[in-house]
Amino acid sequence: MKPTIRRLTFLSFLLSILSSYAQAKSNSANAQISGQVTDPSGYGIASVRIIAQAQGTHSPQTYETISTSDGTYSMSVSPGGYHVRFEHSGFVPREASLQLAPDESRKLDLRLEIAQLSENVIVTANAQPLEVSQTPAPVDLIGRVEIDQRQTVLLPDLLATQPGIAITRTGTVGGLTTVFLDGGNSSFAKVLVDGAPINLPGGDVDFSNLALDNVDKVEIVHGAESALYGTDAMSGVIQIFTHRGTTRIPEAALFAEGGTFSSVRGGAQFSGALAGFDYSASGSYFHTDGQGVNDADLIRSYTGNIGYALSDSNRIRLSVRSNSSFAGTPGQTLLLPADPSASYDLQQLSANFSWSFQTSEHWSHRLSVTEARYFSNSGFPPFGNALNQANRAGGWAQSTYSFQQGAFTAGYQYEVENSTSSGFGFVHGHRNNQGGFLDGRWSPISRVTLSAGARAEANASFGTRVVPRAGAVFGVRDAKGFWGDTRARVSYGQGIEEPTILESFNTDPCSLGNPNLRPQRSRTVNVGVDQYLADDRFRVSATYFADRFRDLIAFVVVPQAGCPFGDTQVLNTDLSRARGVNFTAAMRLLHWLSLNGNYSLDDTRVLRSSTASTGFQVPGEHLLRRPVNSGNVWINANYGGFNFNVNAYFTGARTDSDFDGLGLTRNPGYSRFDIASSYSIGRGISVYARATNLFDKQYQDAIGFPALGRDVRVGMNYRFSGKN
Repeated sequence: MKPTIRRLTFLSFLLSILSSYAQAKSNSANAQISGQVTDPSGYGIASVRIIAQAQGTHSPQTYETISTSDGTYSMSVSPGGYHVRFEHSGFVPREASLQLAPDESRKLDLRLEIAQLSENVIVTANAQPLEVSQTPAPVDLIGRVEIDQRQTVLLPDLLATQPGIAITRTGTVGGLTTVFLDGGNSSFAKVLVDGAPINLPGGDVDFSNLALDNVDKVEIVHGAESALYGTDAMSGVIQIFTHRGTTRIPEAALFAEGGTFSSVRGGAQFSGALAGFDYSASGSYFHTDGQGVNDADLIRSYTGNIGYALSDSNRIRLSVRSNSSFAGTPGQTLLLPADPSASYDLQQLSANFSWSFQTSEHWSHRLSVTEARYFSNSGFPPFGNALNQANRAGGWAQSTYSFQQGAFTAGYQYEVENSTSSGFGFVHGHRNNQGGFLDGRWSPISRVTLSAGARAEANASFGTRVVPRAGAVFGVRDAKGFWGDTRARVSYGQGIEEPTILESFNTDPCSLGNPNLRPQRSRTVNVGVDQYLADDRFRVSATYFADRFRDLIAFVVVPQAGCPFGDTQVLNTDLSRARGVNFTAAMRLLHWLSLNGNYSLDDTRVLRSSTASTGFQVPGEHLLRRPVNSGNVWINANYGGFNFNVNAYFTGARTDSDFDGLGLTRNPGYSRFDIASSYSIGRGISVYARATNLFDKQYQDAIGFPALGRDVRVGMNYRFSGKN
């Protein structure tokens, strides 16, 4: 027995040596992939996921690694062909194909482009796109997933659920729809579509026909941002980002739906990317009869977004968006009989062509040309029509020097504004405006980001003004576990708003424009805290804001012979302020169940008013149509192919006016519930249904204009998912 045991022991020892030798030989034959992943400024990106998948085998082997703090990586793989993908939440994924021989070492360095459509990246609040954690200004993001889950059709319905925003709509659908941000007037928020400003010159934006088709993200920046954007950015900026193609094999979507009020909606989207070229296009149609006399609305929306990468650091892009609508306008039907023939025709077009490139590792540049056109025709038979046309065209140039701890940007903007108004008179105005700005960001230590900037704006109406801004982000706590990261933010900004064309150039002898008007001005302060909990499954944010609005333009009426309604003078007389707190919370209760909510306390006050003697907007009153209390709760369940969500929105009472001499000054608060659900049948086909104003609540966003009752729609969607 003993010789047998000795033989077995010897054979086992020999086999182990042979196995170790074979393994060592196999390892020595492996190939090596290594390199560095950098951002557009040339600095390494940490935590990039690198995935190498073998090609040409029935069971492809996959290798993975993560880049280090300086962006370097290394992995050992078996010889053969590989498809390598680089992924990071804040950057556009990159891919490469490699053929590796035994013992070959291949160096693969890549530069990743910042993903402007990522929900981890903020574009609007900074001179350059930055991650959310580095942005001092309070920002709310709405991504494509949320838009799809809520099944929201029009942008104002989506904005109404966000903190600090109040919506006014003069009608059920198709009526004039404006937005108030953090207590500012409706013209105090600058609105951009892919970088193109769409506000009327010195005025607001009518959101009534802004559909969400082909929109991937909406950013809402709170606080004055005139240091970057010049006039209009008094209380914040709202930017809409359209979809960009990302897949080599194109993706396509078709949808159709119908429901109550004889509503019909349909559309298509097509997008893809190939050899540095990406493209996206969509078109949609919506029609409803509405819920009363002359309450129909028709909306058409078309978008296009194409880009081409001449190299990793040289890109051009063109985006175009058109929204048009034709609606009946029955008027204040809760107070007066419906007008059976009044109408409102609205057309809005925006375009932006941009060129982004680098001239060295540290210098990057962006040039863009924008155009926005507006046309409206309000019909008031038998009195005639009121026509309004406007366009604003301009150019933007900026250069940025980036370094390890920050960046400095210098920029220049030139804009031409034209506007014509006719109806009960004729007014035409023309302005050439320009501005230069400086903006800087510096992180002296890893947990602190400081930013500051200023702009000199030269406006044809009010001359030259300088507006600054400053902010800081402090990483108070950096931790995981139940009590996670704590981040504090503070920001300060000043804003300016130019007069409207009517206010500056009106030639009516009883309502002459005032060419000597000063700009309306704002001063905003925001202080906030973000707290992450339970391994980042919970996030709670609170932001205190204090805004002051001065030199507000008002119409003062004085008796005048020959003017039956008096002489209307345009003066910088009024003063107001807004103070409050915006709370938001996001909770991932289970992997398939989430709960989100927000609450806004917006305490506005009239401080000085030219109309106080008439009893309208007396000092001490709240500003018109801005509720003191409002909030939203959104529950979403996504299990398997089924998605279901409930949205509850409430608003408190608001100061308002019927503007018809009836003396109504208070608009009661209300609550509204919406539900939406969808189910994926398979093969790209899904069915969906939604009900807005589920309990048929009777309310009004403006006194006398009833809101839409219960609206139920069902539809079907076919989506061909693109692949790389």
